[in-house]
Amino acid sequence: MSRPDAATAPEQLVQHVWETVIGLDEAAAITAVLHALDEGLDPESALLDVLAPVQGRVGEEWAANRITVAQEHAATAINERAVAAVARHPAARTTPTRGRVTVACVDGEWHALPARLLAETLRLRGWSVDYLGAHVPTPHLIAHLHRTGPDVVALSSSLPTRLPTAHATITACQAAGTPVLVGGAAFGPGGRYARLLGADAWAPDARTAADDLARRPLPRPQPDHQPIDDLPHLTDQEYTLVTRTRPQLVRTVFSGLESAYPAMRAYDEVQRERTAEDLSHIVEFLGAALYTGDEELFSRFLQWTAGVLSARGVPSESLLPALDLLGRELKDFPRAVDTLGSGVAGLTCTPPTAAGIAP
Repeated sequence: MSRPDAATAPEQLVQHVWETVIGLDEAAAITAVLHALDEGLDPESALLDVLAPVQGRVGEEWAANRITVAQEHAATAINERAVAAVARHPAARTTPTRGRVTVACVDGEWHALPARLLAETLRLRGWSVDYLGAHVPTPHLIAHLHRTGPDVVALSSSLPTRLPTAHATITACQAAGTPVLVGGAAFGPGGRYARLLGADAWAPDARTAADDLARRPLPRPQPDHQPIDDLPHLTDQEYTLVTRTRPQLVRTVFSGLESAYPAMRAYDEVQRERTAEDLSHIVEFLGAALYTGDEELFSRFLQWTAGVLSARGVPSESLLPALDLLGRELKDFPRAVDTLGSGVAGLTCTPPTAAGIAP
């Protein structure tokens, strides 16, 4: 297979790199990207117009059941090493001319590639960058901020279930005197949850984030900065009670499904584990919807899950008995019942979709 040169249309280079990545040919993937850089491709374009779309397709192919979990993990690892190769290329060498940025994933967030792409893009734009990677515990992040004093911390999260942790992290960073830029699918369409959780700024992608930071620096929070209690709906304690009882809810719903559908008793250990995992995810996303006060968050998750199941030959209607049993267990929690009802309504009137690696 011939390698596209720098003059090749971007979609052709993306397709070529995709074929090498999904073929798990790491050497060919990296060689193709480095060759394009040698031929004049801008390093930022290599990151954001080639490797980012390839990674997006990895998630889409997994959701559509066209590649396995193992292939998805291997392809992601190849993409990560390709990003590192771009960063080491002579064309990507820059001298810091701006301030300092700390880039990190929220505690519990393991999808690190979007944060890495942002970190490398900012380096190319002249920033001094501390990239802390995936799953950064908040106390360690705050200790790093006190030690290094960056101009801004950029937090990344793909999963809405990490939003409560993101909220606490945003507040802690601001209390440490550092403004917070957030990004990632977790923060919802148009960054709606970024505003809700008090972030200083939100960007939909790495290029926009770099443009925005270059256009206007984020002001540091004042020493007397106090977070605004902008989530009054949490006073009903539904979020806290649902999340604290998640293991019990999963066991109860699982048991109820076994009683209603005796065939489940013949499930092997793997099938039982996957069913329990699915139920746990349902409760987790219900908790995230209760935390944000947004029923659409849960509905979007159910639509995504239904699409993933449909791609694997499991009818989306299979979710309804579990949601019904969960609703019975939470009958004394009006917001939870309303959120479940909204999700069920969406499932029964909208075709399921499965795009990307997270809802």
